[in-house]
Amino acid sequence: MAYERPDLSGRTAFITGTTRGIGKAIALALAECGCNVVSTGKTSEEDDYGEERDLEGTIEQTARECRERGVESLAVRLNVREEESVEAAAAAAIDRFGDVNVVVNNASAIQLATVEDLPPNRFDLLTDVNVRGTYLVARAFADHLRSVEDAWLLSNSPPVRIDRAPGEGPYAWSKLGMTFVTLSMAGELGGDDVGCNAFWPVTAIDTRATRYFGLGTEDDWRTPDIVADTVLEILRRDPADFTGNAVYDEEFLREAGVEDFSEYNLTEGDPAPVSAQLFDPEYRRPE
Repeated sequence: MAYERPDLSGRTAFITGTTRGIGKAIALALAECGCNVVSTGKTSEEDDYGEERDLEGTIEQTARECRERGVESLAVRLNVREEESVEAAAAAAIDRFGDVNVVVNNASAIQLATVEDLPPNRFDLLTDVNVRGTYLVARAFADHLRSVEDAWLLSNSPPVRIDRAPGEGPYAWSKLGMTFVTLSMAGELGGDDVGCNAFWPVTAIDTRATRYFGLGTEDDWRTPDIVADTVLEILRRDPADFTGNAVYDEEFLREAGVEDFSEYNLTEGDPAPVSAQLFDPEYRRPE
């Protein structure tokens, strides 16, 4: 990397959706920089799936891998749709570590469909996980973040560039809602020097959801590491000054000095900016 990674020793991050994909990549990247990690999600080794259960991809596994990197890590079962679950997880994190400096809203549901084709229960899921989940987590930590140093509230969600998204309206609404809540918090917590920002990949990212929904091929994807490095770059900033922003990973890292993005690609060549164009059809890479 052309930029210096932050020293996060002694800090603690609470990250939603760490069992796999982008959330896990963020958790491990922060751990490598010395940050303690609260690994949260719904998939736990405490679940009884019988003998056929493959334990790969659990909150406990991510916590173990964080500890292997020399930090403390706590696995907490969390359903971001439920207020009591969020409040209990926040309390457990604060009770264990005292200060929680970084809160990352990463957990998300996805389904690209028209308004007509999307069943109401799936609309509720998108809204509850993405918008309500972000709101509940932000609300649970707001007062705490005011009281700690170097405090951050971050969300994995896109810049708000459109007022409609034919063919994917419900999903777009839910992801843009995450950003809306987060950037609104920048105003509500600005006087307390809490950095509230959103980050989003320019290209599609190789995750289980991307593969499951058939969103392109490996030629179209980058690894989750580019998003994790974007979070690290945000955390190098001063939260009192860098707040109220919604950044694209590629643009943000390029400004930080990264020139070669090939290490993030799954195959040779530059993946198209399809993720940015989901919510900004006119998006083009800067010349």
